[in-house]
Amino acid sequence: MADKIPILFDTDIGSDIDDALCLAYLLHQERCDLLGITTVSGEPVKRAMLADAVCKAAGRSGIPIYPGCEEPLLIEQKQKLAPQAEVLDRWPHGKDFEPNSAVQFLRDTIRSRPGEITLLAVGPLTNIGMLFRLDPEIPSLLKELVLMGGAFSYPVGHKSLPLEWNIIVDPHAAAIVFGAKDLPITVIGLDVTTKCVMPADECRQKIRGGVLDVVADAAEVWFRRRPEITFHDPLAAAAIFDPDVVGYEQGRVKVELISEDLLGMTILEYDGNGPHKVAMTVDPDRFFAEYFKVAGKDS
Repeated sequence: MADKIPILFDTDIGSDIDDALCLAYLLHQERCDLLGITTVSGEPVKRAMLADAVCKAAGRSGIPIYPGCEEPLLIEQKQKLAPQAEVLDRWPHGKDFEPNSAVQFLRDTIRSRPGEITLLAVGPLTNIGMLFRLDPEIPSLLKELVLMGGAFSYPVGHKSLPLEWNIIVDPHAAAIVFGAKDLPITVIGLDVTTKCVMPADECRQKIRGGVLDVVADAAEVWFRRRPEITFHDPLAAAAIFDPDVVGYEQGRVKVELISEDLLGMTILEYDGNGPHKVAMTVDPDRFFAEYFKVAGKDS
């Protein structure tokens, strides 16, 4: 087996169900050395409890979990609640989490293993932006940043603007992150992840057993709003361990901060020598095979 990859996981688990699915995958991925979990966005302590419930369901209660920033850097919070926290009464979980401790944990952990750690960020980038501002050397100490965020290849005339939730919730933090020097960034955007969709009925058949039981419970909260699950965040995680599941273009990502209507729009400037590797294609069949081979081990 190939060497394990040290991973730090920054997440807004508790809103879209894909964060919990992503965590389930990481917990069962034999090549993942999960060093810790940090939570971000509204109700970060409840999000930490949800992450702990998933970890406990997987028999991994010793993974460090730290709540992070509750508010964006400059704008009003668009994501104030963690709706899936309603399932916590039905699943064992820790309750003693130190608020606002994520950034320091990330800083200490990355500094303890320079050049080794892959940071996987699948929520708004507030924690990461704060970290990079607090300690500007941190980007150069990471092996890689992999994130789910942005949208890049929608065709002209597409019915919706090329805006993506993780970026628009805190566009100023995203701009800090994409502007970091000496940091390879792999970006899995909305236009690619939206090709990995599974309807609710099929999800109910496949998302079950072991750790997936708590995810399935939380998924029922999600299904009140959506009739399917888009596997945004699990695709970003799978791409770390199976790089050929997606195809990339190289360039530099910039974030729109001037136009109020387009605040948070991501723009890819193509450059074969650019620091950012942006997903452009995906093999959905290969992805789903990889996901359920790993996360469905207990089913």
